[in-house]
Amino acid sequence: MKNAKQQFKRKRCQHLRVPVLPEEKTAIKRQADAAGLSIAAYLRNVGLGYEVHGTLDYRCVEDMAKINGDLGRMGGLLKLWLTNHERLTEFRPVDVRKLIFGNLAKIDSNQDELRKIIKRVVAS
Repeated sequence: MKNAKQQFKRKRCQHLRVPVLPEEKTAIKRQADAAGLSIAAYLRNVGLGYEVHGTLDYRCVEDMAKINGDLGRMGGLLKLWLTNHERLTEFRPVDVRKLIFGNLAKIDSNQDELRKIIKRVVAS
């Protein structure tokens, strides 16, 4: 009697042929790529009723991490700049105010982008 590990190591030797149109092949390949699977593995999983988890979620998480890093760097640079009194004396107070609010607007923009990506991940 075979144990569970031996059953998973067995080689698949049965092949199924499924005729498809060129655009169907393209769509299947695109979906398999999005799931991070070969076409055969993707079709096998779908055919056996398994839920196919895509790598798109991981890409979105990576995007969010990059944006979060950008926000952290921007905040750190703004803090560093504000604590450097010598640099602040080079500007008029009105200019400093514009620079601060401009940077805050950029940070807000990045936060909005992050929220959009989070909504996309949650919706999928």
